[in-house]
Amino acid sequence: MNILADCVFTANVITIARAAGKAILTIYNAPETANIQTKDDDSPLTAADLAAHHLIVRELPLLLDIPIISEEAEVPPLAERKNWPAYWLIDPLDGTKEFIARNGQFTVNIALIVNGVPVLGVVHLPVGDETYFGIDHSIAADKQTRSEKYINGEKVLDLQTRPLAERYSARQSLDILMSLRHGSAEQTVLIAKLESRWPAPLNALSAGSSLKFCWIAEARADFYPRLAPTSEWDTAAAQAVLVAAGGLIVRADDLQPLKYNSQESVLNPFFFALGDASFDWPSILK
Repeated sequence: MNILADCVFTANVITIARAAGKAILTIYNAPETANIQTKDDDSPLTAADLAAHHLIVRELPLLLDIPIISEEAEVPPLAERKNWPAYWLIDPLDGTKEFIARNGQFTVNIALIVNGVPVLGVVHLPVGDETYFGIDHSIAADKQTRSEKYINGEKVLDLQTRPLAERYSARQSLDILMSLRHGSAEQTVLIAKLESRWPAPLNALSAGSSLKFCWIAEARADFYPRLAPTSEWDTAAAQAVLVAAGGLIVRADDLQPLKYNSQESVLNPFFFALGDASFDWPSILK
């Protein structure tokens, strides 16, 4: 989509994410107004989720008037959405449990999906006013800055995943991100496999929400296995950030890239978020 080469357009998406973050912080800083509820799937819902949702779905059509899928709205059936060439996919507040726990590790996720692929993603961390941005390099206005980080609206870093072949040869640690709240027996088996195949100790790190992908994009970690349920709005924006920085998100069963809007359910398969897409990951994962 040629519109993605327009720097003003992409800057405006970031502006919307930051505005949603400010709406979230208004409630975060006044916990008595959070109005915590439980949805039908037993996940929490707060006034902050809804405030961010309403702001984003009001503003995005002013930039590009295409369908929107949000965690906080009913998802159209596949028979309708499979014909969409492009749509917005948003999680207005990713990490509601982190919001309630008041640990600061929650994000605003906005992605633009074209033909099942996230071609633009913004992940905004309201606490600290940090924003991660990624765009498909083939259509970016500046081919040298495909993935970026901003603080207080000012660019601070061009994101690039950490080269791994050198770390492997030098017997340096593999830094693995673990979810703060989701583990599984499958994950335990995987870690044992990696310990037998990586020539140095593994180093476990923890982070909440889609921040895990962003840490890989900025070379703070190398690998995030997700062998527990997630939804497409949890991953799409961060996938765009990570891929633009030189990483990859693949399905755990066949190591093929994670794609979107191809099934009735919006649940993702189990997946791996990988730093350094050029590394021989199959040699240690299969």
